[in-house]
Amino acid sequence: MSATKDAKPQDYYDRIKDKFAEERDLRLKYRPEGTAQYTSDLTGELARYEIDPYADDGAARAPIHDTVECLFIGGGFSALLTAARLRERGVASIRIVERGADVGGTWYWNRYPGAACDVPSYDYLPLLDEMKVMPSRLYAKGPEIFAHCQAIARRYDLYDLAVFRTTVTSTVWDEKEKLWRIGTDRGDMMKAKFVICANGTLSKPKLSKIKGMESFKGFSFHTSRWDYDFTGEDLSKLSDKVVGIIGTGASAVQAIPRLGKAAKELYVFQRTPSGIDFRNDRPTDPEWAASRRPGWQEARRMKAMRIREGDPETKAELAALSREDKIRRQENANIDMMMRIHRRIEEVVEDKATAESLKPWYMFMCKRPCFDDEYLPAFNRPNVHLVDTHGKGITEITPQGPVFEGRTYPLDVLIYATGFEVQKTGIYNQIRGRNGIEINETYKDGLRTLLGVHTHGYPNLFIMGGYQASFQFNLTFMLQTQGDHIAECIKHAREHGYDTIDVLPETEEWWVQQVIEHRGKTTRNQDCTPGYYNFEGEFNRRQDGNYNGGFQQYFEHMTAIRQQLDKHFEFS
Repeated sequence: MSATKDAKPQDYYDRIKDKFAEERDLRLKYRPEGTAQYTSDLTGELARYEIDPYADDGAARAPIHDTVECLFIGGGFSALLTAARLRERGVASIRIVERGADVGGTWYWNRYPGAACDVPSYDYLPLLDEMKVMPSRLYAKGPEIFAHCQAIARRYDLYDLAVFRTTVTSTVWDEKEKLWRIGTDRGDMMKAKFVICANGTLSKPKLSKIKGMESFKGFSFHTSRWDYDFTGEDLSKLSDKVVGIIGTGASAVQAIPRLGKAAKELYVFQRTPSGIDFRNDRPTDPEWAASRRPGWQEARRMKAMRIREGDPETKAELAALSREDKIRRQENANIDMMMRIHRRIEEVVEDKATAESLKPWYMFMCKRPCFDDEYLPAFNRPNVHLVDTHGKGITEITPQGPVFEGRTYPLDVLIYATGFEVQKTGIYNQIRGRNGIEINETYKDGLRTLLGVHTHGYPNLFIMGGYQASFQFNLTFMLQTQGDHIAECIKHAREHGYDTIDVLPETEEWWVQQVIEHRGKTTRNQDCTPGYYNFEGEFNRRQDGNYNGGFQQYFEHMTAIRQQLDKHFEFS
């Protein structure tokens, strides 16, 4: 079912939509349990999949019992960007509490071979103007991004009070003291006036619940805990090994070509293929870099935002269409893009059956788009074998290896590229606000926030990168806007001598309705193949997704709210 370049009748698009629905229904048929098909409770035999391979045992330390003004839970870009803005506004007392042994978040944990950003690094790497640096490539590699995180922490003196290899387990509001009490797995009992949950939406590794996985006798690990002691830094220790990898998402797409070159044999166990587009990476042009003037990155990001939101002429044309026509137009353009990806697969992958198995049958952005120029060619290697499970996934593992349709695949090494738990509020941490109410109890009937950042009843608490914020593929741009907003809120409270800031219920309700209203303006989440974007096909929580009114509108809402903080927040 390949597309042509000519104009296509609507029944062409309708037939492809029917195919999308068939593939979605297969996934729902085989794994109807939604997010329950995974576990992130990595205890007992599974605890080894969460061990940090990048840190030493760590020196013992005495528990900390002190008070800081701003405490960050997490040490990735969310914390670094917001802390930098707080420093610029004169906040001296800032602590980062991080589970890893350094800052970096995603880029601390994800060091698998081939790790790189999927957004041009001139947009993705934040604070390039302030740091006076330029990425070495169009798509910076993981080590360079990790080093950039460390450089930000040094530049803004964020290591001084930081606490690493420490997990926050409780965050409890003390109404009498107007402070948060923060407990950790190291016996700490810290206090903070402001708490920023900055541990990301995808930060706790998860595993599929597979019968017998504990019985596997070979070596195994999760991609976010890559064991280079076993594989070798250049993967040379895999040259005599038969390797299997479960998953074909963003991490796997980058790791598989490198594994294919290094391993004796590689088996790729696929449930749903990813949409693979061109990366076309290249070194940064020194002359172009030298021509940049102060403010270039912000101008570039804002220009890109306006282009994505559409030019005025296109907006005017869309305004004249009915809601159904708008959705149809968006879906048809979406299908055209996916069929272009299909044609590329046909052109690159030599084996026709493998090519068919690698074709994604879902709308663009139903699952995370992936970019790699070596992924598809990897399947032309004689030692790389695709095991297409046709939506079923691997459901059994023996001591020898995975089983699919009665065949056992004996392996020396099994790598889980099964992703991360999608968290809403903090993942190892119980957050209790006013009256001791845990935040997930507040959210039991659906998320309730303002901008995805504030929740009524949880004063001086800010959540970054969570749901009900705008979806933005360049995540760091969205995090930077949230960081600017949070820093301004804290600055306002400090300048006016307020102890607390809490969103008003009516403003929170307004935002909930905005999220609900704008979820119907594009392809519905329930029409998508299950994935972490739609809670693996759980559709009963209509306000739990992202704000889909567009990033520019989100940005404008945030700016307007900040200009009238006293109208939208209760200060005391």
